Formats: sequence, C-alpha cells, structure tokens
Amino acid sequence: MADVAVVAGTAPWIWMILTPGAGQGVQLIPLVDLADQITRMPPGAAVVQVAGNLLVFAALGAMLPVRSARFASLTAVAAVAATASLTVEILQYALRIGRVSSVDDVILNAAGAVFAAFATRRWWARRGRASSA
Repeated sequence: MADVAVVAGTAPWIWMILTPGAGQGVQLIPLVDLADQITRMPPGAAVVQVAGNLLVFAALGAMLPVRSARFASLTAVAAVAATASLTVEILQYALRIGRVSSVDDVILNAAGAVFAAFATRRWWARRGRASSA
C-alpha cells in the first residue's frame, strides 16, 4: 500500500514539472530564486509555487520510512528526496523544456519530503521487523 501511495502521490507532480514551460535557465545560488518568486510574483502565485515544491516528494517522504527501515531517518529521507529532485532538475535542463532548473526547487522538494516523513514518524518501519509490502 505504501508503494501505491508513493507513486500516486508523486507521479502527477513529476508529470507537471516535466511539461513544457515558458522559461529556461539555471539558478545555482541558494534562495535567490525563492526570494525572487516571493517578491515578484503575486502573493497567491508565490504560495502555489512554494507549496507545490514542498508537495512534489511529500508522498515519497511520508511513505519511504514506513515501507523500509533502511530509510527510517530524516537524513535518509532528505538524501533520497534531494537526489530525486536533483534528477528532475537535471532532466528539466537537459530536455530543454522551458523550465528553470533551480537549487531552491531541490531544497524545497527535500524539505517537503522531510516534513511529510516527520508527520508519519510513529508508523515508521523498525529495524529487525519485517516491512509491510
């Protein structure tokens, strides 16, 4: 069940962020892109942008430590989410689909996964106990 939740909760976001957009570029300086979004976008659009980035890997973060004791730490969840997010950002750049590849997206994606993992902490798989399939 956890596997289904991860796929169902993550796939729509990945599809959305890999669809063609209207800009192209790379932002490697942390928090510059985020500050720009907050100060230049209408407030509602900025909230949607930030919240969306927090939700991209939230299902992964919530369910990964429930599914596997190997990933039952916030550090492990952050590492997996950051790696997945970095992969998406590299794809956005390499595919030239009109998206900005930003380190802030990686930070927000990983943070969202960690927040979601923390929310499910009481159900995490324990070492030495079989993980549920």
